[in-house]
Amino acid sequence: MRDTRLVQSLRESVLESIKGRGTVSDDELLALIDSELSLKTKKEHISLSDRIYLRKSMFNSFRRLDLLQELVDDRSVSEIMVNGPGDIFIEKNGRTVKWNKSFESGEQLENIIQQIVSRINRSVNTGSPIVDARLEDGSRVHVVLPPIALDGPIMTIRKFPEPITIEKLIELKSLEKETAEFLRLLVESGYNIFISGGTNSGKSTFLNALSAFIPPSERVITIEDSAELQIRHIPNLVRLETRNANSEGEGEISMSDLIKASLRMNPSRIIVGEVRGREAVDMLSAMNTGHSGSLSTGHSNSSRDMLSRLETMVLMGVDMPVTAIRNQIASALDILIHLGRLEDGSRRVLEISEIGGYENGEIEIRELFKFDAGERRLKKCGQLKNREKLRLRGKYRAL
Repeated sequence: MRDTRLVQSLRESVLESIKGRGTVSDDELLALIDSELSLKTKKEHISLSDRIYLRKSMFNSFRRLDLLQELVDDRSVSEIMVNGPGDIFIEKNGRTVKWNKSFESGEQLENIIQQIVSRINRSVNTGSPIVDARLEDGSRVHVVLPPIALDGPIMTIRKFPEPITIEKLIELKSLEKETAEFLRLLVESGYNIFISGGTNSGKSTFLNALSAFIPPSERVITIEDSAELQIRHIPNLVRLETRNANSEGEGEISMSDLIKASLRMNPSRIIVGEVRGREAVDMLSAMNTGHSGSLSTGHSNSSRDMLSRLETMVLMGVDMPVTAIRNQIASALDILIHLGRLEDGSRRVLEISEIGGYENGEIEIRELFKFDAGERRLKKCGQLKNREKLRLRGKYRAL
């Protein structure tokens, strides 16, 4: 007997009890829910299992994510896709399926969305219908409201329940132990590394895993649109997050603003969550002005495509000759790691390349590791040419 009328009636009763009370603690809210449930049971029979369900769902609707809390708590669910109040899809164990539950109304879904964005001091409305936010556990939330979304509010939640380590990636066969050791030496030695890949290829996860190789004695500044990185071994860590403009179009803090600000904070390294536009100018400038060991990610279909996209991003910010842009990219980046998803849904490192100089109108890319589709593993296919940073850190012999 978990019909929508009973749920709505109970919710209205609890809301009426809360009015005029000011701040209500979790314990007080549960007591109010129990009181209303007791009144309901006097009028109609409610089984113990239904009573437990209603108590939990009522609390979740006021304090947590209502209907979606069940999915958020399920560790096997990696992504939640809400296509309006009537359609919810989930990604579970690498496969996308439609969930058998839905929201009672668009208003219920909108209430959850406002609850999420308000917690991190952001706003979303018809005037500004797109926003990125996050949950308390670090999960990333993307929202699009009507009139941009034609079928009701759209919300996508990408979960990050636990940081995935390099050891876990090796276990999942995303890369081999030999490759992981090679990357450890590069990160420790201060090579500038850029991670590319398509949508949902694991760029942020891989960036977080690589960051574990950064020596704990260094000062690290992370810059993200929505804070996702979970770096726990660096005591001297500064975390920065962008801010959208308010309804008057004021108060925006962009990725470029934060990169520029970070240069005045005496960083050893700068980690930029993902570059999508003109902030690429500032990121490359930082890498070219002594902040070796910096890390970042970007969306692309291949390593070569990533370099082309970086050119386009730089042109969005400054008017420079293409030759100058390519020279700057070649000078800033040392290593490019490209990720992808195979037909079975698994995420793999497909290529690790060294960025050489700029010659004959092109940036040189030297493949070091390449994914072998036949053997289904990453195989070494080249030698690192630029070993100067290894020598400076005394790690040349270890390679």
